[in-house]
Amino acid sequence: MELRNVITFIHVAELGSFTKAAEFLGYSQSTVSFQIKQLEEELGCLLFERINHTVTLTQRGHEMVSYAHRIRELTEEFKENMTKEEEISGHIHIIAPDSVCDGLIHSHYIDFHRRYPGISIKFTTADTLVMFDMLDHNEADLIITLDSHSYHKDYVIAKEERLSMHFVAAADSKFAGIRGLSIRDMIGEPFILTEYGQGYRRVLDKELAKKSLEIVPVLEIGRTDMITSMLVRSNMISYLPDFVTKERIDSGELCYLDVCDMELEIWKQLIYHKNKWISKSLKTIIDYIKEKEFSPT
Repeated sequence: MELRNVITFIHVAELGSFTKAAEFLGYSQSTVSFQIKQLEEELGCLLFERINHTVTLTQRGHEMVSYAHRIRELTEEFKENMTKEEEISGHIHIIAPDSVCDGLIHSHYIDFHRRYPGISIKFTTADTLVMFDMLDHNEADLIITLDSHSYHKDYVIAKEERLSMHFVAAADSKFAGIRGLSIRDMIGEPFILTEYGQGYRRVLDKELAKKSLEIVPVLEIGRTDMITSMLVRSNMISYLPDFVTKERIDSGELCYLDVCDMELEIWKQLIYHKNKWISKSLKTIIDYIKEKEFSPT
């Protein structure tokens, strides 16, 4: 069985298209079609149904996916173990919210690079649904979510923790120090929030909808560092994770608002696909992020 045919099969299955697989692999479409035909003839079964311009896995095709990933994993593991290099090397693609990317880059990247100069990292920001879609299509190695708790049999949660979240405002806000606030007390105030439909903003909007309420922010922006900076200099309110606001809370520039009727459960989760091969470089960065970005359990 040709390994290249197995690899091509994996990409066609993930991308759902001979054309997209060909573009990704740098092959012609006819080459991809030929490799899949070779594999089907060798296995003696049809792996894909081709109807018009759509490609879908057959039952045997679905069964083959897990075997194909295991073949690739064992091959890569063998090649890695045969390598004499002392330095761990590889390229890792991580997708996370802006606030997490900022923290990883500003607080930890230089230290990580000094320890593991052979590992290169690509950081991308996206909302949670896009993150999982990219995991499914092997377009990302790891994702970090700030959202409601996610669990699915296709994903491995490498680490998770429940986040502490607060409504937050400038220290001189008219709501500072008031006990037992209701969200209704603030609903008409100017809010600055992260983008609609993303992460904990989506969870907040869902909880408000249960109360037949809606916050229409005066500004939406993904950069939480900009949000905290603007809060200090205005009468605006936001809803943010404590790790984002801690420095300005400690300095006395911002304060937490005691809102008693909004019980939101937000989780930070480090996730990869169950079929993802865990190379030495990927394991290294998973272990590093677990140590640096998550509270010890």
